[in-house]
Amino acid sequence: MAAEESSSSSVVKAQLALSLSEAAAGGYSGGETVSGRVVLEAAAPLPLRALRLEATGRARAAWGEGAAAVAAAAASPSAAAGGGPGARLEAEVPYLDVRQHLLGQDPPPAGDEGLILLEAGKHEYPFSFQLPQQPLATSFTGKYGNIQYCVKATLERPMVPDQTVKREFQVISHIDVNSPVLLSPVRRSQEKMIGCWFFTSGPVSLSAKIERKGYCNGEAIPIYAEIENCSSRLIVPKAAIFQTQTYLASGKTKTFRQMVANVRGNHVASGSTDTWNGKTLKIPPVTPSILDCCIIRVEYSLAVYIHIPGAKKLMLELPLVIGTIPCTAFSSRNSSLASQFSMDMSWLALSMPEHPEAPPNYADIVSEEEFSRHVTAYPQLLDCNEELCCPMLAYIQEFRFQPPPLYSEIDPHPTEVEDRQPVSIMA
Repeated sequence: MAAEESSSSSVVKAQLALSLSEAAAGGYSGGETVSGRVVLEAAAPLPLRALRLEATGRARAAWGEGAAAVAAAAASPSAAAGGGPGARLEAEVPYLDVRQHLLGQDPPPAGDEGLILLEAGKHEYPFSFQLPQQPLATSFTGKYGNIQYCVKATLERPMVPDQTVKREFQVISHIDVNSPVLLSPVRRSQEKMIGCWFFTSGPVSLSAKIERKGYCNGEAIPIYAEIENCSSRLIVPKAAIFQTQTYLASGKTKTFRQMVANVRGNHVASGSTDTWNGKTLKIPPVTPSILDCCIIRVEYSLAVYIHIPGAKKLMLELPLVIGTIPCTAFSSRNSSLASQFSMDMSWLALSMPEHPEAPPNYADIVSEEEFSRHVTAYPQLLDCNEELCCPMLAYIQEFRFQPPPLYSEIDPHPTEVEDRQPVSIMA
């Protein structure tokens, strides 16, 4: 007993810590380098076999089928995972497996051979490793599974249990919402007849549209909708963003659906209509869409629906993708510039009439004195017979009413106008 106490008191205490370098906003991506350091602090000389580093990443889905799944798993885990009645279904996909030795040999020698005596004090061991180049599934924790990446440091010492420390890091698979598929608008419409047979109350119609399919966290989605209430009931239009988690294991599927944001419209009375001209619904901080994992999928949809008292709701679901790279498409910039241009040119619309009038006749704005000064008097014909007997003459008078000067009311050529005489041409 005394020997055990003396041996336990002779065990050197060691503190093990692990820290990661600051990652980019949102986490690491495929092909990037993860770096950090392991800190080992000993109060006295410390014998050890090895200091190992492991980095792992995996997607795992698991759930029980039936009420007896938990009891079956506790009684016989191997049988419970076999897929029988009441079995616990599990699936796993590896994404990352990195192993490094910071101290010691690989594998560590048996017995006391190859022991390392570490001096007392604080020791730091930097490390780094590169993530695989192929796209990695985004980190996620859901109802029936998770996608997790972590780094673990393990200290192996003789006659002492292994000492470990673990840190989780985030990985993100970027989704660019500037792709043509995600920039295309989405529109749906539907009509529902309220009541049945001879007790119909009338139809309720709904049409909804969003400008594009892809958005990012923090963005506000403008919703365009038209609601027509031809029924005898008071209806309420609403909109919500739903997250749908889908898990696959052993050929079976498990789904979990939850609302992450919603907005409410005004009541629409019987025989009335309502229009949403860009009613906004802001996207809260949620996990981006996960579409590249074979056992876990995270999808989103924008539901525009109408709550009808005493009847099933009328719902339209518009597909939605939550991305990571914001929209910078030319169409968005163009619409923004167009709206800005329309604001800057609003003064022009105020100054110009809707139907512009023709300019006034020049003779209407010339004074009588000016008019008489430029008009030449011609002899009048005696009668019609004389007009027919005389040779036919065509009198052509040169145009005398010149357009007004641009910046002056003074005629720049007064003498020329006065010296000109009528010209006659014999036909």
